[in-house]
Amino acid sequence: MDVTIKNIHELPEVAQQLIQEFPSSKVFLFNGNMGAGKTTFIKALCEVLEVDSTTSSPTFSIVNEYHSPTGAIYHFDFYRIKNEQEAFDMGYEEYFYSGNYCFIEWPEKIENLIPENAVLVDITAIDVHQRKFTAKIL
Repeated sequence: MDVTIKNIHELPEVAQQLIQEFPSSKVFLFNGNMGAGKTTFIKALCEVLEVDSTTSSPTFSIVNEYHSPTGAIYHFDFYRIKNEQEAFDMGYEEYFYSGNYCFIEWPEKIENLIPENAVLVDITAIDVHQRKFTAKIL
């Protein structure tokens, strides 16, 4: 997948396309600079998946759990962890191998723990409004 958007209002369409292009994938890794729009895009994904509550960044909690008609959705922000042992301590395997959607920000912090066939989504800020999204299975 390779898509460029001109403004934030196009995010739901890109989110729908991502889910449709990778129907058997449940673990999605979001890569991008600070402020690229990772959390905002995950919010759009949750809306497409009909999450029944408000979504927010799990920067301090590390993981937020949301509920949708398709089941639980786990949103991770590993920015604050110091090493992979912290992911082990929180029981990352129970989440990543649950069969539920896992949306992961800052995956480079846990690169040795990433499941096979995870989808890497790169988000590049072109300017204040435009973003380029590329996605591929690892």
